[in-house]
Amino acid sequence: MSETTLKGPESPPGALALAVESVLGPPGPGARARALVLAAAFISFVLSVSLWFAGNREEGLFVGIWVPSILAFGALVAPRGPAS
Repeated sequence: MSETTLKGPESPPGALALAVESVLGPPGPGARARALVLAAAFISFVLSVSLWFAGNREEGLFVGIWVPSILAFGALVAPRGPAS
């Protein structure tokens, strides 16, 4: 059996941490807002797919168009880059 050891703060970040940072941007005041926007968009997507496959196709399409709207709102209120 192999033994699992915890890495200290001096170790480089793992692949998951790098992937999260590439999506959310660097940690800071806007990271939580970006995470909430992505969570809302993901929940909307899952709800849309659920409605579609449950036979409520029109409702699924309606909820599905929320996803780009939520992401656009997130880009407006929580931009990733420096203010210019």
